[in-house]
Amino acid sequence: MTSDSGDRVDLIVRQWARERPDLETTAMSVFGRIFRLARLAGDRMERAYSPYGIGRPEFDVLATLRRAGDPYQLSPGELAASMMLSTGGTTARLDRLEKAGLIERLPSPSDRRSVLVRLTRPGFDTVEQAVGAGLAQQQDMLAHLSPEKQRQLDALLREALRG
Repeated sequence: MTSDSGDRVDLIVRQWARERPDLETTAMSVFGRIFRLARLAGDRMERAYSPYGIGRPEFDVLATLRRAGDPYQLSPGELAASMMLSTGGTTARLDRLEKAGLIERLPSPSDRRSVLVRLTRPGFDTVEQAVGAGLAQQQDMLAHLSPEKQRQLDALLREALRG
């Protein structure tokens, strides 16, 4: 499609307008574009993380531990809460990362029934490189927007999420 005729979301909205002129479709346009952008970004993130032997789910764990600061460790429950995952989903990710040597599970010094998850040196090095690669892809996706428009988009999305 050319820029004169809009994008694929515009086509969908025009079709709905023809078939159901009673519908107000602005929300459909907004969310259609958000979903498409998220899918495109997700695909680019997967490609960016692939050279480091991880995918987006593994990156999320490593990045959460890295953001926690030195000593780069959290309980599995803290990790799950931060990533908005079930503990079962978190455990599967931790198993893969531990097998790859990117994290280690250590006994908790305060509760011998629980463990802490900590980045290993290879895990730290992996996330340090992967975060830059992923951010470069995100910046590239927004490069056609001026810095001011990027800030406006950020503010509008923040406001929409508050609703």
